[in-house]
Amino acid sequence: MQKEIHIFREVEREDYARFHSRMLGQARELAGELGPGSLRITLTTGPLPRLSVIPFRRDKIAVISITGSGKSPLEMTANMDGFTGAYRVEEAIPLAYEKNWADGTATPGICLLTLFHRKPGISREQFMARWHEGHTPLSLRLHPLYNYNRNVVTGELTGASPWFDGIVEEQFREKGDLLNPLRFFGPPLKVPGHMLEVWKDSRGFIDMKRIEIYLATEYHIVS
Repeated sequence: MQKEIHIFREVEREDYARFHSRMLGQARELAGELGPGSLRITLTTGPLPRLSVIPFRRDKIAVISITGSGKSPLEMTANMDGFTGAYRVEEAIPLAYEKNWADGTATPGICLLTLFHRKPGISREQFMARWHEGHTPLSLRLHPLYNYNRNVVTGELTGASPWFDGIVEEQFREKGDLLNPLRFFGPPLKVPGHMLEVWKDSRGFIDMKRIEIYLATEYHIVS
C-alpha cells in the first residue's frame, strides 16, 4: 500500500499550543475529506529540555503520514498553512507497538523524529546498507524503543519540495527513556562507549550537517 508523508512547519512564530491546535485540526480535516486507510500525525508539542545530549531542533514541525487514500492528498495539503513538502516513501517497521489507545489521542510516551540526507561521497546502495543492516540493528540493540518506523523517501511529489533521503520515528514508553542518557544509552557503565558507537555509526552514512532531530508526539487520527 502506497504511503505518503506531508511536512508542515510553523507560521508566523506560532507558540506550541497554537501550532498543536492548528496541525491537529488540519490532520482531522484531511482525514474527513480523504477517507484514508490510515492517517497519522507526528508533531512537536512542547518546550525542549534545557540540557540534552541530543541536538534537538527548536523550530516546529509536523509530519502527516497517509496510506490508502482514494484521492490525492496533495490537492489539499499544498493549500494548507505551513506546507513545505510531500513525499512518496517506502515504510518498514522493524519493531512495532500494539496499539490499544483510541484514535485521536496521543500515543503513550514520546517520539524521536529524525529527517536526514545521505552522506556525500557514498552511493545510495552503501547508504541503504549502512542504514538498514547496520544502524537499525544498532538502535534496536542499544535504545529502549517500543516502536521503530523507518521510511525511505522514494519520490518527491510537488516538483519543488526540499529533498530528504530518510524519515524515522522512534517511540519510547517514557520521556526518561529518551531524555535521560543513562537510560537512552545505558546501562550506566556502558554509556560513553555506546554514545561513541552511535555517533561513529551515524556519521558513516548520514550528512550530519543537515540532519534534523525533533522531540515529538504522535497521534493516530485514523488507524
